Amino acid sequence: MKKMKLTFYGGAGTVTGSKILLEVNYRKILIDCGLFQGIKELRNKNWERMPLDLNKLDLVILTHAHLDHSGYLPLLVKDGYKGKIYCTSATRDLAEIILLDSGKIQEEDSLRANKHQYTRHKPSLPLYTVEDAKTSLEQFKVLESNHWHKIERGIELKFVNSGHILGSVFVLIKVDGKTLVFSGDIGRKNPILLPQYEYIEKADYLVVESTYGNRLHEKTPISEKLLDYIEHTYKKGGILIIPTFSVERAQEIIYLLSILKREKRLPKIPIYLDSPMGVNATEVYFKHKNNHKLTSEDVKSMLETVQLISEASVSKTVVSDNSPKIVLAGSGMITGGRVLHYLDKCIEDEKNSILIVGFQAEGTRGKSLLLGDPEIKFFGKYHDVKAEIFKINAFSGHADQSELLDWLKHFKSPPTLTFINHGESHQSQALKVKIRTTLNWNCTVAEMNKTYTLL
Repeated sequence: MKKMKLTFYGGAGTVTGSKILLEVNYRKILIDCGLFQGIKELRNKNWERMPLDLNKLDLVILTHAHLDHSGYLPLLVKDGYKGKIYCTSATRDLAEIILLDSGKIQEEDSLRANKHQYTRHKPSLPLYTVEDAKTSLEQFKVLESNHWHKIERGIELKFVNSGHILGSVFVLIKVDGKTLVFSGDIGRKNPILLPQYEYIEKADYLVVESTYGNRLHEKTPISEKLLDYIEHTYKKGGILIIPTFSVERAQEIIYLLSILKREKRLPKIPIYLDSPMGVNATEVYFKHKNNHKLTSEDVKSMLETVQLISEASVSKTVVSDNSPKIVLAGSGMITGGRVLHYLDKCIEDEKNSILIVGFQAEGTRGKSLLLGDPEIKFFGKYHDVKAEIFKINAFSGHADQSELLDWLKHFKSPPTLTFINHGESHQSQALKVKIRTTLNWNCTVAEMNKTYTLL
């Protein structure tokens, strides 16, 4: 019998920086390799080397491409990891877009900080570069879902659809007849674009996310609320800015806007997706036709509804135009990207609106706006918040508490131990209580940097 241990180097007590180390005797496997985002205390962890000899790390497995699950990979490779990075085909394509964009943003932020001298570091350096990201992509290896793959002696791997974003999966690892399941992020019961998550019947050990471990999503029709905010802002003669996650959320909103346009319910104003990463991710969605529910008619309608912007010169022209419009721009938590240029122009004008459509981590500008902060800081200065702030909770790509329980109830027998991770402390603790109360399972909330021995 092989001795197994789990250590959580991220995604424990927080929703970012997901990294779980599985040790099987002397074999070391890293499940996800995410970047920390949010408050400075968390972001600073990105500059700390992992307490692990990367020459002894055997392989990395990705549940999906989001930055908080893949964004540390360029550093991992830069610091010496030379092994394979296993994932699905769609995850590989999306990770390429996300990691290259992340490297570009790191470089641009560093250059801007040095130019305007709002950095304590002389000079400010990027966490990693575009070239670092390109190098890490060379180690990706695509595996088919729904098949067991022998990856090491006595160790097998299987991917099962998790319904979170294109290519996202549950990771199943079989060792000496014992099955470990890592949920990554779990999608909604009935996603807008994707097939629903699949159920799993057996796990000896389970790691489950808890982003919304104590929350239930709104039941209001999303398209109706979206239309309300569009019409409200249009009547003010303003600009509606939607800080948008480039993967999944951007495509969902474009799809809903295309339906409203087909129904002739949208005001006749231009709609832009101003995000090179969002444009590229949209093209990846259209490429992987078997991984989503969009028809050819849907795709055609989406392309006719939104103007896709990649070139910086076109973006500057749209930013400088004060006429009414709808703009989807990254990043979704307003941590960087082109949305900042729109906010720089629009946030101090009360006729404009900002619509938040996704989870906002602690310490992000998006969270500050939701909390009603009167000003937010970017580009080295403070900006008064006079634009109206709105939020649609129902857009979330994460399962809420009832959906998490729905997924868990389909296991035929309780795991020996269930680890609850990837959630802020109160969410994880609430889910632990709910699981114990309703399912009578043995479970614990994962702690950062703590090693658990599996019996």
